[in-house]
Amino acid sequence: MNRQRTCIVATLLALVARGVAAEPRTLNGFVLESRTIPAEKILPGGPPRDGVPALDTPHSVKGAQASWPDDEMVVGVHLGGESRAYPLALLVWHELANDVVGGQPILVSYCPLCATALVFDRRVDGAARRFGVSGLLYNSDLLMFDRESESLWSQIGAQAVTGPAEGTRLLLLRSRLETWGAWRRRHPDTRILSTRTGHSRHYGDSPYGDYAHSAELLFPVEYARRYHPKMPTLGLRLADGRARAYPAAELVRAGGTARETFGGVAVRVAYDPEAQVFDVEAPDAVEVVEGFWFAWIAFHPASSVFAPEPADAP
Repeated sequence: MNRQRTCIVATLLALVARGVAAEPRTLNGFVLESRTIPAEKILPGGPPRDGVPALDTPHSVKGAQASWPDDEMVVGVHLGGESRAYPLALLVWHELANDVVGGQPILVSYCPLCATALVFDRRVDGAARRFGVSGLLYNSDLLMFDRESESLWSQIGAQAVTGPAEGTRLLLLRSRLETWGAWRRRHPDTRILSTRTGHSRHYGDSPYGDYAHSAELLFPVEYARRYHPKMPTLGLRLADGRARAYPAAELVRAGGTARETFGGVAVRVAYDPEAQVFDVEAPDAVEVVEGFWFAWIAFHPASSVFAPEPADAP
């Protein structure tokens, strides 16, 4: 009888252990089940869900009324005849802005750990969604979530990686990352976000110190160590998965500009080392992602990399 009872107890314990092991991992209130990415590589970034508060319909002012300095870096968006600038001094503290420009609902995103400033159409199946900051990371990159389905979305991947929306992609819109002065000259009628965000933050100060120049990463990432991890890099990618990287150092070696064919179309990628700004000309079907080298190559390990042809020997 004791032996039989021992066997029964052992069987029950094994079943319980199997059930516990089968339960999906949860972080910050999100169930981390994914067929898209390795869910075990989703890591807590420190702040809780909404600990970094996204901006909803943020307040903006006319450019002529703005007090931002000309050298402030901004994400510039031009849609439907309307222009708007989003200072990185705000985005570094909020990471997401749910806004409407030119009648189009957009999501302006910025991941300070990857230096990726990406703008999306935030409509899914024709309906606009509101996005928040999950406090979670994948490949050290921001994971956003939409409040309607509670799905997690990869910023650089531009798609949902967990939840009911998993596998759905967001439309990546073309934007510019440059100084406020340059953007205002390009779009004299632009508006720009003000510091009236409803939150008390030290706008103008970065909570990340010298992170952008350090070789250290705050979170583990597997990537090809071909360049300094924070090398400014512009990446191009197509819907079929083809990707090509343009590290700033290679563009400088090429004289500042690369003109070539990518995916059967002509593209031009330039880098101004003094202003530290990229410029790109490519068809709308080509997605543009700008950020640190480690972030681009971690998400696109098969990416080709531009390098100038070696000069002929004398």
